Amino acid sequence: MSKRRVAYYCDPDVGAYTFGLGHPMKPQRMRITHELVSAYGMLDKMHVLRAKRASAEAMTRFHTDEYVHFLSRVTPETAEDLTYHGTRFLVGDDNPAWDGLFEFCSLSAGGSIEAAHRLTSGAADIAINWAGGLHHAKKREASGFCYINDIVLGILELLRSYPRVLYIDIDCHHGDGVEEAFYTTDRVMTCSFHKFGEYFPGTGTQEDRGRGKGKGYAVNVPLKDGITDEAFQSVFEPVVSKIYEVFRPQAIVLQCGADSLAGDKLGCFNITMEGHANCVQFVRRLGVPFMLLGGGGYTVKNVARTWTYETACALGIQDTIDPNMPWNEYFEWFGPRYRLEVVKNNMEDLNTKDGSLDRIRETALRHLSELRPAPSVGLQDVPRDSVGEHLGFSSQEQKKTDDLDERLAQHMRFVYNLQEPPSSEESDDPDSDSDDSASSKRLNRSSRRTRAGKQRMSIVTNQVLHHVPKPGENGHGDYGCGWPGEASGASRSSTAKRRFFQSAAQWDERLQQVYMVDEGVTRVSVAEMMAMGGRRGEQDGSDAEEEMEVDEEEAES
Repeated sequence: MSKRRVAYYCDPDVGAYTFGLGHPMKPQRMRITHELVSAYGMLDKMHVLRAKRASAEAMTRFHTDEYVHFLSRVTPETAEDLTYHGTRFLVGDDNPAWDGLFEFCSLSAGGSIEAAHRLTSGAADIAINWAGGLHHAKKREASGFCYINDIVLGILELLRSYPRVLYIDIDCHHGDGVEEAFYTTDRVMTCSFHKFGEYFPGTGTQEDRGRGKGKGYAVNVPLKDGITDEAFQSVFEPVVSKIYEVFRPQAIVLQCGADSLAGDKLGCFNITMEGHANCVQFVRRLGVPFMLLGGGGYTVKNVARTWTYETACALGIQDTIDPNMPWNEYFEWFGPRYRLEVVKNNMEDLNTKDGSLDRIRETALRHLSELRPAPSVGLQDVPRDSVGEHLGFSSQEQKKTDDLDERLAQHMRFVYNLQEPPSSEESDDPDSDSDDSASSKRLNRSSRRTRAGKQRMSIVTNQVLHHVPKPGENGHGDYGCGWPGEASGASRSSTAKRRFFQSAAQWDERLQQVYMVDEGVTRVSVAEMMAMGGRRGEQDGSDAEEEMEVDEEEAES
């Protein structure tokens, strides 16, 4: 199919956000890309749309209520308190709190959700959202410059209409957030081509193949420094072709992280613009509806060049555009050559030097050959309107009940998660075969620790955060809650239950009753405190002692 209907999602406000001075992630790269796409006259060849921004409720289709609520409230001034001194939600320095954070997340997620809906409705064959592709975000925590995982939200929308969805990731970093979300299902196959070895996020070995029903539906292709166009193509096309043969996806999501380009500030590959875009052209030739997303990329001018060229690839006009750049608002950024190109450098390709690429390709193809046939899925139409809307209840009447339900559900999940003791590393299914057990023993330990949430790395330094303060450690992050029988900041048992509400009420074993106590104040019975309405100042110490004696006499009698 040479002619494809392309939907292009862009929000004019996307370039107005900033992660902070000196931060590698620059949302302005999407704005520059849009200007360059417009300068090449591509907008007239696509359906240019502005997506509805995702609501907090839409984000909770994957993320927890507590995390989304946190993102909606956090600011640079409140981050220290809301993250409990950096122990929750935003751990480390990669994901700072900045003004406009939630709006940017809703913009990114809204574009991917709307792009997925455009595909499922049959209104487009290809949908593009360069503001998406944030593949590191976890269910309840930000990671690797990613706060909301728009990819997972988009795939969940696709699964409403398509039995099977294939996710392909060509970012230099492993797509751990998406893999983790669909690690136990056979309806989504994740395939990631990434750098592995002392590199963020530390996951993505070939032994990470999924679990349970999803066993074999996670494909990882770990690579080394300096891979070139030819080497990358030699592993990308055979693996994706085999996946298409055995999985038969009805939709494909392609994450085009541009940090795999040569010369990227945080990347370590040696891929040119044409080599990167070849992946887009190859997926397009499969004839399956697919979504094109952004991702990493920290040399801004190269990111804009490549995503512009890949937009042309989606339209099928890559051979007709002029490599000499037309005038645009950011023309000076592309000097001194002013050409639509990203050339390779003189990095040595370690993948072909030791023959590791051939072994990785053979292993990936062998794993795919052992995969059982693609699952059949019985789909039925799922109403998109709520029951209240369908029955005609007004939004105001329903909102009161909904707000109460949300608060109760949020509180119960919060209490349940905090009381649950830390789980040990999970083992593979007991009914798995011996080969699976053997491969699980060989699983890279850093990979398993990261998935379990016990180890985190920095995407900037690629160093492990060896010590993340636990709630209550050194007096930090005790959530305003107490633990039975210990002071704030004391060491705690991993199995101890939390006492979630601090109170001056204590149980007297000798008297077998509850009493109230504060520093410098004589004990007062709870009954007396209730009778006084909580106003201790109206009763002096002698009266309190007299009442306490009466209480003791009554207890003895």
